[in-house]
Amino acid sequence: MTTDIEIAQQAKIRPILEIAEKVGLTEADLELYGKYKAKIDMTKIHELAAQPDGKLILVTSINPTPAGEGKSTITIGLADALNRIGKKTVIALREPSLGPVMGIKGGATGGGYAQVLPMEDINLHFTGDMHAITTANNALAALLDNHLHQGNELNIDPRRIIWKRVVDLNDRALRHVIVGLGGPIQGVPREDGFDITVASEIMAILCLATDIDNLKERLGKIVVGYTYQKEPVTVADLQIEGALALLLKDAIKPNLVQTIEGTPAFVHGGPFANIAHGCNSIMASKLALKLGDYAVTEAGFGADLGGEKFLDIKVPHLKKAPDAVVVVATIRALKMHGGVKKDQLGLENVSAVTAGFANLKRHVENMQAYGLPVVVAINEFVTDTEAEFQQLETLCHQLGVTVKRAAVWANGGAGGLDLAEAVVAACETKEANYQRLYQDEATIAAKVTTIVQKIYGGKTVVFEKKALNQMKTFANLGWDRLPICMAKTQYSFSDDPTAIGAPVDFTVSIREFVPKLGAGFLVALTGDVMTMPGLPKKPAALKMDVDDQGNALGLF
Repeated sequence: MTTDIEIAQQAKIRPILEIAEKVGLTEADLELYGKYKAKIDMTKIHELAAQPDGKLILVTSINPTPAGEGKSTITIGLADALNRIGKKTVIALREPSLGPVMGIKGGATGGGYAQVLPMEDINLHFTGDMHAITTANNALAALLDNHLHQGNELNIDPRRIIWKRVVDLNDRALRHVIVGLGGPIQGVPREDGFDITVASEIMAILCLATDIDNLKERLGKIVVGYTYQKEPVTVADLQIEGALALLLKDAIKPNLVQTIEGTPAFVHGGPFANIAHGCNSIMASKLALKLGDYAVTEAGFGADLGGEKFLDIKVPHLKKAPDAVVVVATIRALKMHGGVKKDQLGLENVSAVTAGFANLKRHVENMQAYGLPVVVAINEFVTDTEAEFQQLETLCHQLGVTVKRAAVWANGGAGGLDLAEAVVAACETKEANYQRLYQDEATIAAKVTTIVQKIYGGKTVVFEKKALNQMKTFANLGWDRLPICMAKTQYSFSDDPTAIGAPVDFTVSIREFVPKLGAGFLVALTGDVMTMPGLPKKPAALKMDVDDQGNALGLF
């Protein structure tokens, strides 16, 4: 079978100027990164601000399984299909992180004949955005440690520094380190640690900023630690927000690329949804809305994570709610949620589809609770049987939701025409009446409890001692009005990754909160979720290589 990278390398890629012309952009509006990639000039972004928004389609999914769901593949294939039926459509996607690319999850450029190109560049170094975010994050860490070494004018308590260094790789050995060893000239010894770059608050800030001035303002609000008197210390106190913004002046500009079928795609920003807010940048989403009649975007992992965060964190800043939500599933993944082992997924099992439907049902009902029309997309596999799909179709109809199969991996946009028609019908015949899950005025505990009970299906929340103390402190500081960004396993509605399907009446434990004032939310750490992943026993990197012509090999 032809691999994703072979399909991508055999595809006819068009000069990026041709793609730009499709949505009315000229060479003067672009900053070219070779023939096939470009960033959008800030002047053009400001000019487009007055343009009306198109329809917004949010693609999300069930809880991921080792069987795969193909959310990005459906997002790309759906956009290609919408263009095929005459709807001018633009995509907004997240950038991949090298952590999962070289680990186990893979990249984020779709698959088969529903991919964004150039696939190799996007999955590796692309236009340098990840490097810029990593550098800005670590420049802040270096300047902070230098402040301690040079006399500590702000009276910062080294034991209460919460800012970590980052690297764009899965490296468990860096989760907990000690810096400053080696004597007085080497700095102030203290405990430190590394997160993966996509978990950096600077990544979240880049994705929520609306322009450079807003970027600089948000950077200044970052809390890096506390004084000996337990007062918060910010980047603005260190007077370095300008320097950090300078390092991000190009990274803030959205990247324009294309699908195999030539659909314009903005690929920009890449926070994980299990440890951050999981959405591409507001600026990229806005460009897609301004330049297309339809903008198709996705949120990371399942609708309990990326979907909820898109609707409760991103939408208030984007100032545009989705006109429809597409929830992606596969027959294989539903059978896995129904208790079938991975090596048995190729066998017909209608009862397992029925059991696993509970996971899909909860996600659909959650999205409907926001007042949004929902369409279910089934990413087809050759092992799917007609009996399995007919049962799924019956269950979806009982739920009052349209379900369509999509064969976009095998057939590109042509395999998603039925799905595209269903999405257009949902936008045109059903009114979106968006309502947020909770209000800013609610307490921190109430917001967390609302998410756990209404989205996850849990019963209670246990706040550990540190979290309880933080809630009191944050309320005194006025931070309790911020939205909540849950850091939770992606594999389950609960904080237990083994609890598949649709568990009920469980308890979620919150061990601590991390204030992200620049991003504008509080991260709630559940269970033992990690902000620096580790590599598997056999990482994907073992199969990767490059030939003597510089062509990537083994990259999916």
